[in-house]
Amino acid sequence: MREVTVATFLSQLSARTATPGGGAAAALHAAQAAALIAMVARYSDGPRHDAGIVGRVRAAADGLKDESLSLAEADAVAFGKVASAFRMPKETHEEKAARSQAIASAFADAARPPADLMAATVRLAGLAEDLLPAVNRNVISDLAAAAAAISAAAVTARVFIEANLPGIKDDALRAELADVAGLADGVTDRAGRLIAAIREEMGQ
Repeated sequence: MREVTVATFLSQLSARTATPGGGAAAALHAAQAAALIAMVARYSDGPRHDAGIVGRVRAAADGLKDESLSLAEADAVAFGKVASAFRMPKETHEEKAARSQAIASAFADAARPPADLMAATVRLAGLAEDLLPAVNRNVISDLAAAAAAISAAAVTARVFIEANLPGIKDDALRAELADVAGLADGVTDRAGRLIAAIREEMGQ
């Protein structure tokens, strides 16, 4: 994921293969949002801007960019485990039981990367909000682009958490993950309000 070109990634994404898929795409949305926030912060480093806010946002965004790329890779690994679990033998009662347990465990593991990604989108939304008052107005539209990417990442993360929920047998874990999935509404609302504020600032 970190070494391939954009063209190669898109070619892999469009191929009839299990990975990369929507989970990796969601993580890439978040990584792009983080990169845009970091870029806007770097352009907002003049004497007219709040150096404390800008420096904190820049450092956090750089970290979330790397974290999001790691989640894209983790998503691919987790989905591979789900596929492997479904390929396990199921001829005997013991094999069926082992396969069923492995599938449930794999679904639980597969829900973790999008759940972690949802947490990252919450943090990204906060960084974008914090940066808005200190932003260099020449790159304010790029902050809106970051907000749109944050929203896309959150919506997709929710879908992929929910896709794994039916296969998870642990009721407590399923409830916990459902709560995490529900965070998407708040993230998209915050992103939408941020975009509206930026458009108003631009006179639109």
